[in-house]
Amino acid sequence: MQQNRVKKIIGEGGLALGTHVGGIPDPQIVEIIGLAGFDAAFIDMEHTSLDLHDVQACVMAAERAGITPIVRTPGFDPAFILRLLDMGVQGIQVPHVSDPDTAREAVKAVRYPPLGERGMAAGSRAANFGKTPLLDHMAQSNREIILACMIEDSAAIERIDEIAAIEGVDLLAVGPSDLSRSLGVSGHPDHPRLIAAIDRVREAVKKGAGCRLAIPVNHAAFPRNAAQLKALGVSYTNCAPTPEARLLRSMQEQAAAQRQLLG
Repeated sequence: MQQNRVKKIIGEGGLALGTHVGGIPDPQIVEIIGLAGFDAAFIDMEHTSLDLHDVQACVMAAERAGITPIVRTPGFDPAFILRLLDMGVQGIQVPHVSDPDTAREAVKAVRYPPLGERGMAAGSRAANFGKTPLLDHMAQSNREIILACMIEDSAAIERIDEIAAIEGVDLLAVGPSDLSRSLGVSGHPDHPRLIAAIDRVREAVKKGAGCRLAIPVNHAAFPRNAAQLKALGVSYTNCAPTPEARLLRSMQEQAAAQRQLLG
């Protein structure tokens, strides 16, 4: 397993930049993300139709590009997470982690013993099909894989100090849209309730067991640029939009410009 670029940047005190692979299951998108200068490819299985075969192709492309493949899972399912890890995924992001028990179970699913209870697979792709000795593979995995727990419900805010205190969670990833909805302030990106909730997450991270903060850049529900996020203590951010939205916007601009020339 190669060094986790995102984890290295975070460890050095920097802000790691990722962007969305989106719903286009083509590994060339991931290669382009790497060539563009991003640190991670964010592979979303919660809001797209990507399947495991698509994800594995994207993981292989990320390795070639030297960037970190991070997968947002459809939900919390340890068996599904295991399949992702065995193919070489370097980051697992679990949505809607609203209590410390779920966070603990996520750690168990992602980490090998003694940190967790991940099942053994000495011949997996992540272990170089058995070329890497099992104990070395276990140590590498526990060292390099990132676990992000998404904080996107008011219930999570109420127990945020407990969640942040759990060893083995690397990132608390704020989901501004769902958090705003849960707080009853959708469409109000500067609402005091949303700002206060994010501040509570920030404070919990400072007191936690080594986790860091993740918030998307220039998100409609919490519009902050990279410099502003860094000042808030953010260590990882995803840059929107998806490739589909980028393509649509570019094509719309080109079509409009050419039609304007036609009069």
